[in-house]
Amino acid sequence: MSLVCAICNEVPEHPCVSPVSNQVFERRLIEKYIAENGTDPMNGQPLSEEQLIDIKVSHPIRPKAPSATSIPAILKSLQDEWDAVMLHSFTLRQQLQTTRQELSHALYQHDAACRVIARLTKEVTAAREALATLKPQAGLVAPQAIAASQPTAGAGGEPMEINEQVGMTPEIIQKLQDKATILTTERKKRGKTVPEDLVRAEDLGKYHQVASHVGLHSASVPGILALDLCPSDTSKVLTGGADKNVVVFDKNEEQIVATFKGHTKKVTSVIYHPSQSVVFSASPDSTIRVWSVTGGNCVQVVRAHEAGVTGLSLHATGDYLLSSSEDQYWAFSDIQTGRVLTKVTDESAGCALTCAQFHPDGLIFGTGTADSQIKIWDLKERTNVANFPGHSGPVTSIAFSENGYYLATGAQDSSLKLWDLRKLKNFKTITLDNNYEVKSLVFDQSGTYLAVGGSDIRVYICKQWSEVLNFTDHTGLVTGVSFGDNARFLSSAGMDRSLKFYSL
Repeated sequence: MSLVCAICNEVPEHPCVSPVSNQVFERRLIEKYIAENGTDPMNGQPLSEEQLIDIKVSHPIRPKAPSATSIPAILKSLQDEWDAVMLHSFTLRQQLQTTRQELSHALYQHDAACRVIARLTKEVTAAREALATLKPQAGLVAPQAIAASQPTAGAGGEPMEINEQVGMTPEIIQKLQDKATILTTERKKRGKTVPEDLVRAEDLGKYHQVASHVGLHSASVPGILALDLCPSDTSKVLTGGADKNVVVFDKNEEQIVATFKGHTKKVTSVIYHPSQSVVFSASPDSTIRVWSVTGGNCVQVVRAHEAGVTGLSLHATGDYLLSSSEDQYWAFSDIQTGRVLTKVTDESAGCALTCAQFHPDGLIFGTGTADSQIKIWDLKERTNVANFPGHSGPVTSIAFSENGYYLATGAQDSSLKLWDLRKLKNFKTITLDNNYEVKSLVFDQSGTYLAVGGSDIRVYICKQWSEVLNFTDHTGLVTGVSFGDNARFLSSAGMDRSLKFYSL
């Protein structure tokens, strides 16, 4: 049974019933009538819109007009509908053909652009190689610093690329000495007191994973190979990946601040400048790149080496950068000008360098070699002043303690060695599990804790050298570990592409 509106005698789209007359109405019509008269149209009694009761029915089907009830009229209606469908189909086919032509043209343009870019890249690479061949090469005597007086001008539109050395001037040496004196005085003032805000060992032992982020680097070439925190704001995290990218991540906001692209091979070392909005990265493509976080671009490319760069360390002044390379040289560069100040090798060793790290005072530094040696160098004299043998595999990481007394070293022999720099001897060897790979060593800012990253993550308390933490959350090799301010959290990165944070 169909409902019929008492006013229009048609099937209503929105039927409702009047409780006054019990008649069915089209809501649109009855509302207009009530607005004009305020009564029920059937019996004249008072009626308001609020009194109307909606009727829930399925979608009403209107009866066809009398003109569409005969067979010829129905056939005419079907013919009209068929014609409309055919016209619409023809229009869609025309649009499809036009879209296909536009797509084909766009793909052709993209292919042509890719070919042009590839050709230009090849020409740029050939030009750079030709330029490097034309530059004068100085003879080297071990251990001897390479020095040249003429800087190289940067190419227009590209970050300035420098690979000539200008030498260690007396002003630079005095600046290094003054900074070392200040740092030594400050350290003596602190003495052996532990910062009040430093997390205690019993609380550190309760740390657990609180966050994990896997979207920083590409999944097609998985792996984070380097990690560093900004010393002045440890919520700012810097990572280098196997995808050739450098990423700045904000721990508090849990979002990427900047992504830098420019290296042609994986990024193996990164450093966050403590006071400037600048980060550094190094790669086996033999370049060191300086990036502006605020500008989002590469401001300099330092070509200090002829082979892959294996280690980076920033001097305490914040003005100079130490780098090590597979070409057997370490280099000391000015980050303000991009010039290489000096470049030294030990030809008697004839072995690639695997890592480098400044001593807290900045006047000496350590390098690790592929033949298991740890070498200590005097920066001012550019001479090798001490050697620490003992490991049986390539040295993978070294770290100086904050007080400058201890040096921690790790190698591919599944062991961790602690060296006393005052007595120049190994005073502690921590034997790790069989086939344990040490990839990263770092002391916290107070020198109280030592973190080890590799096959897993371990944290040791210094002096006792006892293990207080062990994390196995990473599914791949851990390549970087770092402490937050006052050890309030621990961060790690690994080959499983994840950046993890541990805290209470």
